Amino acid sequence: MSLDGNARPPSVLFVCLGNICRSPTAEGVARRMAALGGVEAIFDSAGTDAYHGGSAPDPRMQKAAREYGYDLRGLIARQFLAEDFERFDLILAMDRNNLRAIEDLRPRGNTTPVRLFLSYGPSERLDVPDPYYSGGFDAVVRLIEHGVMGLLADLREMHL
Repeated sequence: MSLDGNARPPSVLFVCLGNICRSPTAEGVARRMAALGGVEAIFDSAGTDAYHGGSAPDPRMQKAAREYGYDLRGLIARQFLAEDFERFDLILAMDRNNLRAIEDLRPRGNTTPVRLFLSYGPSERLDVPDPYYSGGFDAVVRLIEHGVMGLLADLREMHL
């Protein structure tokens, strides 16, 4: 059942800047962990900018994810659109800049929840760091795993 009570699995969109590092990793991790944990949900990802539209996830991110058992092959970057507010039950931003960019596109009267992804994590951290320029791909995978665990626990609780 979706978050709004409809008879379909809830849909969650992860959003970062270019949709080649953090958000596709969250999508891949969420898909695998949900399947292993028996949580039925739909996951997708997008970027607030169109820099990398049509591209696969960054090879460094794919390598780090693969080392932890997550396959990001087949994921293709796309830009976040205002229509995504209607398509998804929950939109999760990887950092506060992405959150502001998402909110700037919110259609008048739309009530789709938009939150920081790490609001589901166990730490006080608010932003998932962008490893594109600074590295730290392994640390980002681990941080995303913790956030996904919290998200799935929340989704599981809503459907029991």
